[in-house]
Amino acid sequence: MQKAAFTEKRYVLTFVFVTSLFLMWGLLHSMSDVLNKHFQNVLQLSPSQSGLIQFSVFGAYFIMSVPAGYFLKRYGYKPGVILGLSLFAIGTFLFVPAANAGSFTYFRIALFILGCGMATLETVAHPFAAALGDQRTSDQRVNFAQLFNAVGAILGPQVGVYFLFHGASASSAGLTSVKSLYVGIGFVILAIALIFILIRMPALNDPHVIGTQDDPEAVNIDIAPEKKLYDRHFVWAVAAQFFNVAAQGGTWAYFINYGHDVLKLSNEAAVSYMSGFMAMMAIGRAVGTLLMRFIAPNRLLAAFAMGSTTMCVIVAQGWGWASYCALFMINFFFSIMFPTIFSLGIKNLGKQTEQASSFISMGVVGGAFFPLLMGQIADHDVAKAYYLPIICYAVIFLFAVKFYKVTK
Repeated sequence: MQKAAFTEKRYVLTFVFVTSLFLMWGLLHSMSDVLNKHFQNVLQLSPSQSGLIQFSVFGAYFIMSVPAGYFLKRYGYKPGVILGLSLFAIGTFLFVPAANAGSFTYFRIALFILGCGMATLETVAHPFAAALGDQRTSDQRVNFAQLFNAVGAILGPQVGVYFLFHGASASSAGLTSVKSLYVGIGFVILAIALIFILIRMPALNDPHVIGTQDDPEAVNIDIAPEKKLYDRHFVWAVAAQFFNVAAQGGTWAYFINYGHDVLKLSNEAAVSYMSGFMAMMAIGRAVGTLLMRFIAPNRLLAAFAMGSTTMCVIVAQGWGWASYCALFMINFFFSIMFPTIFSLGIKNLGKQTEQASSFISMGVVGGAFFPLLMGQIADHDVAKAYYLPIICYAVIFLFAVKFYKVTK
Protein backbone atom coordinates (compact mmCIF):
# COMPACT_ATOMS: atom_id res chain seq x y z
CA MET A 1 0.00 0.00 0.00
CA GLN A 2 1.37 3.40 -1.00
CA LYS A 3 2.07 5.73 1.92
CA ALA A 4 -0.39 8.62 2.07
CA ALA A 5 1.07 12.08 1.40
CA PHE A 6 0.61 14.91 3.90
CA THR A 7 -1.11 16.97 1.16
CA GLU A 8 -0.95 17.54 -2.59
CA LYS A 9 1.08 20.20 -4.42
CA ARG A 10 -2.03 21.89 -5.81
CA TYR A 11 -3.36 22.42 -2.29
CA VAL A 12 -0.21 23.82 -0.65
CA LEU A 13 -1.02 27.54 -1.05
CA THR A 14 -4.62 27.04 0.06
CA PHE A 15 -3.44 25.05 3.07
CA VAL A 16 -1.07 27.89 4.03
CA PHE A 17 -3.90 30.43 4.03
CA VAL A 18 -6.24 28.11 5.94
CA THR A 19 -3.50 27.53 8.51
CA SER A 20 -3.18 31.30 9.00
CA LEU A 21 -6.77 31.34 10.26
CA PHE A 22 -5.83 28.94 13.04
CA LEU A 23 -3.07 31.32 14.15
CA MET A 24 -5.43 34.29 14.20
CA TRP A 25 -8.17 32.90 16.40
CA GLY A 26 -5.55 31.38 18.70
CA LEU A 27 -4.19 34.88 19.28
CA LEU A 28 -7.65 36.30 20.04
CA HIS A 29 -8.61 33.41 22.32
CA SER A 30 -5.53 33.84 24.51
CA MET A 31 -6.02 37.60 24.57
CA SER A 32 -9.50 37.10 26.00
CA ASP A 33 -7.85 35.46 29.02
CA VAL A 34 -5.66 38.55 29.43
CA LEU A 35 -8.84 40.63 29.23
CA ASN A 36 -10.25 38.48 32.02
CA LYS A 37 -7.63 39.71 34.49
CA HIS A 38 -7.52 43.22 33.01
CA PHE A 39 -11.24 43.73 33.51
CA GLN A 40 -10.94 42.44 37.07
CA ASN A 41 -8.53 45.32 37.71
CA VAL A 42 -10.10 48.08 35.62
CA LEU A 43 -13.80 47.36 36.05
CA GLN A 44 -13.47 45.95 39.58
CA LEU A 45 -14.85 42.50 38.76
CA SER A 46 -14.51 39.31 40.80
CA PRO A 47 -13.05 36.18 39.14
CA SER A 48 -16.54 34.66 38.84
CA GLN A 49 -17.88 37.86 37.23
CA SER A 50 -15.01 38.10 34.76
CA GLY A 51 -15.76 34.49 33.78
CA LEU A 52 -18.63 36.00 31.80
CA ILE A 53 -16.00 36.94 29.18
CA GLN A 54 -15.56 33.26 28.34
CA PHE A 55 -19.33 32.80 28.56
CA SER A 56 -19.81 35.48 25.89
CA VAL A 57 -17.12 34.15 23.54
CA PHE A 58 -17.86 30.44 23.84
CA GLY A 59 -21.61 30.97 24.10
CA ALA A 60 -21.41 32.36 20.57
CA TYR A 61 -20.28 28.93 19.40
CA PHE A 62 -23.56 27.42 20.58
CA ILE A 63 -25.56 30.02 18.64
CA MET A 64 -23.46 30.30 15.48
CA SER A 65 -21.91 26.90 14.78
CA VAL A 66 -24.97 25.22 13.25
CA PRO A 67 -25.92 28.21 11.03
CA ALA A 68 -22.27 28.33 9.96
CA GLY A 69 -22.47 24.66 9.04
CA TYR A 70 -25.52 25.27 6.86
CA PHE A 71 -23.77 28.25 5.25
CA LEU A 72 -20.69 26.12 4.57
CA LYS A 73 -22.74 23.33 3.03
CA ARG A 74 -24.61 25.72 0.73
CA TYR A 75 -21.92 28.20 -0.29
CA GLY A 76 -18.61 26.41 0.27
CA TYR A 77 -15.33 26.99 2.06
CA LYS A 78 -14.16 30.37 0.72
CA PRO A 79 -17.44 32.25 1.37
CA GLY A 80 -17.52 30.64 4.81
CA VAL A 81 -14.06 32.02 5.60
CA ILE A 82 -15.06 35.51 4.42
CA LEU A 83 -18.24 35.44 6.55
CA GLY A 84 -16.23 34.42 9.61
CA LEU A 85 -13.63 37.14 9.08
CA SER A 86 -16.35 39.76 8.60
CA LEU A 87 -18.05 38.88 11.90
CA PHE A 88 -14.62 38.78 13.52
CA ALA A 89 -13.89 42.35 12.38
CA ILE A 90 -17.30 43.69 13.42
CA GLY A 91 -16.75 42.33 16.92
CA THR A 92 -13.41 44.08 17.29
CA PHE A 93 -14.78 47.43 16.11
CA LEU A 94 -17.62 47.19 18.64
CA PHE A 95 -14.96 47.57 21.34
CA VAL A 96 -14.99 51.30 20.52
CA PRO A 97 -18.53 52.08 21.82
CA ALA A 98 -18.01 49.60 24.68
CA ALA A 99 -14.84 51.39 25.84
CA ASN A 100 -16.44 54.82 25.40
CA ALA A 101 -19.36 53.75 27.59
CA GLY A 102 -17.14 51.93 30.10
CA SER A 103 -19.71 49.13 30.07
CA PHE A 104 -18.86 45.48 30.75
CA THR A 105 -22.22 44.54 29.18
CA TYR A 106 -21.26 46.28 25.92
CA PHE A 107 -17.89 44.54 25.97
CA ARG A 108 -19.65 41.21 26.32
CA ILE A 109 -21.83 42.01 23.28
CA ALA A 110 -18.70 42.83 21.27
CA LEU A 111 -17.06 39.61 22.45
CA PHE A 112 -20.17 37.64 21.49
CA ILE A 113 -20.04 38.95 17.89
CA LEU A 114 -16.29 38.28 17.81
CA GLY A 115 -17.04 34.75 19.08
CA CYS A 116 -19.55 34.27 16.24
CA GLY A 117 -16.70 34.99 13.84
CA MET A 118 -14.47 32.49 15.61
CA ALA A 119 -17.23 29.85 15.55
CA THR A 120 -17.72 30.33 11.82
CA LEU A 121 -14.01 30.09 11.09
CA GLU A 122 -13.56 26.97 13.20
CA THR A 123 -16.56 25.31 11.59
CA VAL A 124 -15.08 26.01 8.15
CA ALA A 125 -11.35 25.64 8.76
CA HIS A 126 -11.23 22.19 10.37
CA PRO A 127 -13.01 20.27 7.58
CA PHE A 128 -11.23 22.53 5.05
CA ALA A 129 -7.82 21.48 6.40
CA ALA A 130 -8.95 17.84 6.60
CA ALA A 131 -10.15 18.02 2.98
CA LEU A 132 -6.86 19.18 1.49
CA GLY A 133 -5.40 15.77 0.82
CA ASP A 134 -5.70 12.07 1.57
CA GLN A 135 -8.15 11.32 4.38
CA ARG A 136 -5.65 8.88 5.91
CA THR A 137 -3.50 11.90 6.82
CA SER A 138 -6.34 14.25 7.80
CA ASP A 139 -5.44 13.92 11.51
CA GLN A 140 -1.90 15.07 10.73
CA ARG A 141 -3.07 18.08 8.69
CA VAL A 142 -5.53 19.26 11.32
CA ASN A 143 -2.97 18.86 14.11
CA PHE A 144 -0.33 20.68 12.04
CA ALA A 145 -2.73 23.58 11.42
CA GLN A 146 -3.57 23.63 15.13
CA LEU A 147 0.14 23.98 15.84
CA PHE A 148 -0.14 27.51 14.43
CA ASN A 149 -3.20 28.08 16.56
CA ALA A 150 -0.85 27.50 19.49
CA VAL A 151 1.66 29.96 18.01
CA GLY A 152 -1.10 32.57 17.97
CA ALA A 153 -1.91 31.70 21.57
CA ILE A 154 1.73 32.37 22.49
CA LEU A 155 1.70 35.78 20.82
CA GLY A 156 -1.65 36.83 22.33
CA PRO A 157 -0.49 37.31 25.94
CA GLN A 158 2.59 39.25 24.80
CA VAL A 159 0.42 41.59 22.76
CA GLY A 160 -2.02 41.86 25.65
CA VAL A 161 0.55 42.61 28.33
CA TYR A 162 2.19 45.26 26.15
CA PHE A 163 -1.01 47.16 25.46
CA LEU A 164 -3.05 46.46 28.60
CA PHE A 165 -0.60 46.27 31.51
CA HIS A 166 1.79 49.11 30.71
CA GLY A 167 0.67 52.34 32.30
CA ALA A 168 -2.99 51.35 32.44
CA SER A 169 -3.66 51.79 36.13
CA ALA A 170 -6.52 54.26 35.72
CA SER A 171 -9.86 53.07 34.42
CA SER A 172 -9.93 55.53 31.54
CA ALA A 173 -6.41 54.62 30.42
CA GLY A 174 -7.16 50.89 30.76
CA LEU A 175 -10.24 51.06 28.53
CA THR A 176 -8.55 53.34 26.00
CA SER A 177 -5.78 50.79 25.56
CA VAL A 178 -8.36 48.03 25.04
CA LYS A 179 -10.11 50.10 22.39
CA SER A 180 -6.90 50.91 20.50
CA LEU A 181 -5.70 47.32 20.57
CA TYR A 182 -8.89 45.78 19.19
CA VAL A 183 -9.39 48.43 16.51
CA GLY A 184 -5.89 47.66 15.26
CA ILE A 185 -6.68 43.95 15.20
CA GLY A 186 -9.89 44.71 13.32
CA PHE A 187 -7.99 46.37 10.46
CA VAL A 188 -5.62 43.40 10.24
CA ILE A 189 -8.62 41.06 9.99
CA LEU A 190 -10.14 43.17 7.22
CA ALA A 191 -6.85 42.96 5.32
CA ILE A 192 -6.85 39.16 5.62
CA ALA A 193 -10.47 39.04 4.42
CA LEU A 194 -9.49 41.10 1.38
CA ILE A 195 -6.69 38.66 0.59
CA PHE A 196 -9.13 35.74 0.75
CA ILE A 197 -11.47 37.59 -1.62
CA LEU A 198 -8.70 38.25 -4.15
CA ILE A 199 -6.72 35.00 -4.16
CA ARG A 200 -7.67 32.22 -6.55
CA MET A 201 -8.07 28.89 -4.83
CA PRO A 202 -7.95 25.64 -6.80
CA ALA A 203 -11.25 23.95 -7.55
CA LEU A 204 -12.01 21.64 -4.66
CA ASN A 205 -14.45 18.82 -5.12
CA ASP A 206 -15.84 17.90 -1.72
CA PRO A 207 -13.45 15.12 -0.68
CA HIS A 208 -15.97 13.65 1.69
CA VAL A 209 -18.41 12.69 -1.04
CA ILE A 210 -16.25 12.03 -4.10
CA GLY A 211 -14.64 8.65 -4.56
CA THR A 212 -15.03 5.15 -5.92
CA GLN A 213 -16.00 2.09 -3.97
CA ASP A 214 -13.75 0.01 -6.21
CA ASP A 215 -10.66 1.48 -4.55
CA PRO A 216 -11.15 1.63 -0.77
CA GLU A 217 -7.72 3.21 -0.30
CA ALA A 218 -8.34 6.02 -2.78
CA VAL A 219 -7.65 9.59 -1.76
CA ASN A 220 -10.65 11.27 -0.10
CA ILE A 221 -12.96 8.32 -0.65
CA ASP A 222 -16.39 8.31 0.94
CA ILE A 223 -16.69 4.77 2.24
CA ALA A 224 -20.01 5.34 3.98
CA PRO A 225 -22.21 7.87 2.17
CA GLU A 226 -25.28 6.71 4.08
CA LYS A 227 -23.89 7.71 7.48
CA LYS A 228 -26.19 9.69 9.75
CA LEU A 229 -25.35 12.24 12.41
CA TYR A 230 -26.53 10.03 15.24
CA ASP A 231 -23.65 7.60 14.71
CA ARG A 232 -22.07 6.84 18.05
CA HIS A 233 -18.56 8.05 17.29
CA PHE A 234 -19.88 11.43 16.17
CA VAL A 235 -22.20 11.90 19.18
CA TRP A 236 -19.37 11.05 21.55
CA ALA A 237 -17.06 13.42 19.68
CA VAL A 238 -19.51 16.27 20.33
CA ALA A 239 -19.63 15.35 24.03
CA ALA A 240 -15.84 14.99 24.24
CA GLN A 241 -15.34 18.36 22.55
CA PHE A 242 -17.80 19.99 24.97
CA PHE A 243 -15.83 18.76 27.98
CA ASN A 244 -12.45 19.38 26.33
CA VAL A 245 -13.17 23.06 25.73
CA ALA A 246 -14.85 23.31 29.14
CA ALA A 247 -11.61 22.20 30.79
CA GLN A 248 -9.50 24.39 28.51
CA GLY A 249 -11.65 27.49 29.04
CA GLY A 250 -11.50 27.17 32.81
CA THR A 251 -7.79 26.35 32.91
CA TRP A 252 -6.86 29.32 30.74
CA ALA A 253 -9.24 31.77 32.40
CA TYR A 254 -7.62 31.47 35.83
CA PHE A 255 -4.00 30.90 34.86
CA ILE A 256 -3.11 34.52 35.60
CA ASN A 257 -5.06 34.42 38.87
CA TYR A 258 -3.14 31.29 39.87
CA GLY A 259 0.23 32.98 39.37
CA HIS A 260 -0.93 36.09 41.23
CA ASP A 261 -2.68 34.33 44.16
CA VAL A 262 -0.58 31.18 44.68
CA LEU A 263 2.90 32.37 43.65
CA LYS A 264 2.30 36.05 44.60
CA LEU A 265 3.47 37.28 41.18
CA SER A 266 2.62 40.77 40.00
CA ASN A 267 -0.14 41.05 37.39
CA GLU A 268 2.36 41.90 34.67
CA ALA A 269 4.65 38.98 35.60
CA ALA A 270 1.72 36.57 35.77
CA VAL A 271 0.57 37.62 32.30
CA SER A 272 4.09 37.36 30.88
CA TYR A 273 4.28 33.71 31.99
CA MET A 274 1.19 32.99 29.90
CA SER A 275 3.24 33.03 26.70
CA GLY A 276 5.36 30.20 28.09
CA PHE A 277 2.14 28.47 29.10
CA MET A 278 0.88 28.69 25.51
CA ALA A 279 4.28 27.61 24.20
CA MET A 280 3.73 24.29 25.95
CA MET A 281 0.69 23.78 23.73
CA ALA A 282 2.73 24.49 20.61
CA ILE A 283 5.39 22.01 21.76
CA GLY A 284 2.70 19.45 22.54
CA ARG A 285 1.19 19.79 19.08
CA ALA A 286 4.56 19.43 17.39
CA VAL A 287 5.32 16.34 19.47
CA GLY A 288 1.80 14.99 19.01
CA THR A 289 1.85 15.42 15.23
CA LEU A 290 5.14 13.49 15.12
CA LEU A 291 3.92 10.74 17.44
CA MET A 292 0.79 10.20 15.36
CA ARG A 293 2.98 8.78 12.65
CA PHE A 294 3.65 5.86 15.00
CA ILE A 295 0.79 5.87 17.52
CA ALA A 296 -2.92 5.71 16.69
CA PRO A 297 -4.56 9.12 17.33
CA ASN A 298 -7.13 7.72 19.76
CA ARG A 299 -4.44 6.03 21.88
CA LEU A 300 -2.41 9.21 22.04
CA LEU A 301 -5.55 11.13 23.01
CA ALA A 302 -6.20 8.68 25.87
CA ALA A 303 -2.62 9.02 27.12
CA PHE A 304 -2.81 12.81 27.07
CA ALA A 305 -6.13 12.76 28.95
CA MET A 306 -4.50 10.72 31.70
CA GLY A 307 -1.57 13.13 31.75
CA SER A 308 -3.90 16.11 32.19
CA THR A 309 -5.72 14.38 35.04
CA THR A 310 -2.47 13.78 36.89
CA MET A 311 -1.35 17.38 36.42
CA CYS A 312 -4.71 18.73 37.69
CA VAL A 313 -4.28 16.85 40.96
CA ILE A 314 -0.82 18.40 41.44
CA VAL A 315 -2.03 21.91 40.52
CA ALA A 316 -4.90 21.69 43.00
CA GLN A 317 -2.46 21.14 45.88
CA GLY A 318 -1.03 24.66 45.54
CA TRP A 319 2.57 23.49 46.03
CA GLY A 320 4.16 26.67 44.72
CA TRP A 321 6.42 26.28 41.70
CA ALA A 322 5.93 22.51 41.51
CA SER A 323 2.19 22.99 41.01
CA TYR A 324 2.82 25.91 38.66
CA CYS A 325 4.99 23.68 36.45
CA ALA A 326 2.20 21.09 36.48
CA LEU A 327 -0.17 23.83 35.31
CA PHE A 328 2.13 24.42 32.33
CA MET A 329 2.06 20.70 31.58
CA ILE A 330 -1.74 20.71 31.41
CA ASN A 331 -1.43 22.90 28.35
CA PHE A 332 1.08 20.46 26.86
CA PHE A 333 -1.49 17.67 27.20
CA PHE A 334 -4.29 19.91 25.90
CA SER A 335 -2.36 20.26 22.66
CA ILE A 336 -3.75 17.44 20.55
CA MET A 337 -7.19 17.15 22.13
CA PHE A 338 -9.25 19.63 20.11
CA PRO A 339 -8.02 18.69 16.61
CA THR A 340 -7.88 14.96 17.33
CA ILE A 341 -11.43 14.84 18.72
CA PHE A 342 -12.54 16.89 15.72
CA SER A 343 -10.90 14.70 13.09
CA LEU A 344 -12.00 11.43 14.75
CA GLY A 345 -15.56 12.74 15.01
CA ILE A 346 -15.97 13.61 11.31
CA LYS A 347 -14.35 10.49 9.88
CA ASN A 348 -16.35 8.63 7.25
CA LEU A 349 -19.48 10.76 7.58
CA GLY A 350 -19.74 11.35 3.84
CA LYS A 351 -22.22 14.04 2.86
CA GLN A 352 -22.88 14.80 6.52
CA THR A 353 -19.33 16.04 7.15
CA GLU A 354 -20.01 19.78 6.95
CA GLN A 355 -22.99 19.60 9.28
CA ALA A 356 -21.10 17.30 11.63
CA SER A 357 -18.33 19.87 11.77
CA SER A 358 -20.80 22.53 12.87
CA PHE A 359 -22.16 20.38 15.69
CA ILE A 360 -18.67 19.53 16.96
CA SER A 361 -17.84 23.24 16.87
CA MET A 362 -21.05 23.87 18.82
CA GLY A 363 -19.64 21.59 21.53
CA VAL A 364 -17.21 24.42 22.24
CA VAL A 365 -20.03 25.99 24.28
CA GLY A 366 -18.58 24.00 27.18
CA GLY A 367 -16.06 26.81 27.49
CA ALA A 368 -18.91 29.20 28.25
CA PHE A 369 -20.06 27.47 31.41
CA PHE A 370 -17.00 25.92 33.02
CA PRO A 371 -15.13 29.17 33.79
CA LEU A 372 -18.23 30.30 35.70
CA LEU A 373 -18.20 27.10 37.78
CA MET A 374 -14.46 27.29 38.39
CA GLY A 375 -14.83 30.99 39.20
CA GLN A 376 -17.16 30.21 42.10
CA ILE A 377 -14.37 28.14 43.68
CA ALA A 378 -11.59 30.49 42.52
CA ASP A 379 -13.25 33.34 44.45
CA HIS A 380 -12.13 31.45 47.58
CA ASP A 381 -9.22 29.19 46.45
CA VAL A 382 -8.05 29.26 42.85
CA ALA A 383 -5.89 26.13 43.31
CA LYS A 384 -8.81 23.94 44.41
CA ALA A 385 -10.77 25.04 41.31
CA TYR A 386 -8.46 22.83 39.24
CA TYR A 387 -10.05 19.67 40.61
CA LEU A 388 -13.10 20.33 38.42
CA PRO A 389 -11.48 19.67 34.99
CA ILE A 390 -10.77 16.05 36.01
CA ILE A 391 -14.44 15.31 35.24
CA CYS A 392 -13.85 16.52 31.70
CA TYR A 393 -10.80 14.34 31.12
CA ALA A 394 -12.74 11.25 32.21
CA VAL A 395 -15.20 11.79 29.34
CA ILE A 396 -12.38 12.40 26.85
CA PHE A 397 -10.63 9.22 28.01
CA LEU A 398 -13.80 7.14 27.46
CA PHE A 399 -14.18 8.56 23.96
CA ALA A 400 -10.54 7.80 23.14
CA VAL A 401 -10.48 4.20 24.38
CA LYS A 402 -13.93 3.00 23.34
CA PHE A 403 -16.37 5.33 21.63
CA TYR A 404 -14.17 6.76 18.86
CA LYS A 405 -14.75 3.71 16.66
CA VAL A 406 -16.69 4.25 13.44
CA THR A 407 -19.67 1.92 13.28
CA LYS A 408 -20.11 -0.07 10.09
